[in-house]
Amino acid sequence: MDIRFPGRLGLQQRVIPSYRAPFFDLLAQSCESGLSLFAGLPRPGEGIASVDKLNVANYRSGNNLHFLGGSFYLCYQSGLIPWLADWDPHALIVEANPRYPATPSAVKWMHARGRKVIGWGLGAPPLSGILAAVRHMRWSKFLSQFDALIAYSRRGADEYAALGFKPQKIFVAPNAVSPRPVSKPPFRPARFNVRPVILFVGRLQARKRLDSLLRACSEMPEPKPRLIIIGDGPERSDLVSLTKEVYPSAEFIGAKHGPELDPYFADADLFVLPGTGGLAVQQAMSHGLPVLVAKGDGTQDDLVRDANGWQIAPEDYSALVGALRLALSDVKRLRKMGKESYRIVKEEINLEKMVEVFVKALNSLN
Repeated sequence: MDIRFPGRLGLQQRVIPSYRAPFFDLLAQSCESGLSLFAGLPRPGEGIASVDKLNVANYRSGNNLHFLGGSFYLCYQSGLIPWLADWDPHALIVEANPRYPATPSAVKWMHARGRKVIGWGLGAPPLSGILAAVRHMRWSKFLSQFDALIAYSRRGADEYAALGFKPQKIFVAPNAVSPRPVSKPPFRPARFNVRPVILFVGRLQARKRLDSLLRACSEMPEPKPRLIIIGDGPERSDLVSLTKEVYPSAEFIGAKHGPELDPYFADADLFVLPGTGGLAVQQAMSHGLPVLVAKGDGTQDDLVRDANGWQIAPEDYSALVGALRLALSDVKRLRKMGKESYRIVKEEINLEKMVEVFVKALNSLN
């Protein structure tokens, strides 16, 4: 890294998803006096693959106490202040989420010692309903305690600014789960190999809208695409049954990870994520693939652009069919978009760039 944080950093998370561990270890390497991360365990049934140790960063296990659910969910993290006292960080980064009632006490602990705290989050979507004004004030007050904010996306940064936080104190670190690619993307010919190959990689669950993708593929002109589905999850059996009726040629490969995915990315012509969520988009882009994804929390906005793919509403089936038909109608355009995907993850959105923004935000507090 070109820049480093000269102090000792503390970082709070509700849980440590396995996909986030490489980022925390890379950030720890940029902290001259080390990084300690405080986190607890997810709720039973959340389906979050979490880790209980890190390779570079120090890990301190907290006790997550879960209360209520849905829009009323709260998570109190017991042990937060004792961890701060032990680690004694020069700066602290916490999740910018008012659902964690222990966070204000941690901020007060840091400020009482003349130290700074940065909030990190997705943003604060516009509120509606009868209690919108009250919730707006609650969000504004919650954010006002921080010395700076880091947003996952430009949309998130705009939402924080709309709540009154100073724009010059907001940093955008686009959400990255993959390092900068070091190898060139695979060569793809100017024509499809018999028929186009569409790839999906992710957990098989209802919100991924794979049922819509199966039906959409059946509406494509001949030669119909080869659809490869990689992953496992609670919807697998239902999807396999649906496939027999809707699109019998679809291939269910099962779960694959790491280098096991490389040949599938290399053979694909287009990566499609028809529903919300999903971490494989950046992997697909690092293999030079154009992407078709559903709009989500704003993290896709910076990643997927007109030059490298399509964004559609997650519940808009006709938009999925239309975008898919358009994508497969021009091979030359697809190849050009794939090259732009590769450029984006190599130059703009990757773990190294994400760490760089975090360090800049930390050093701006001095």
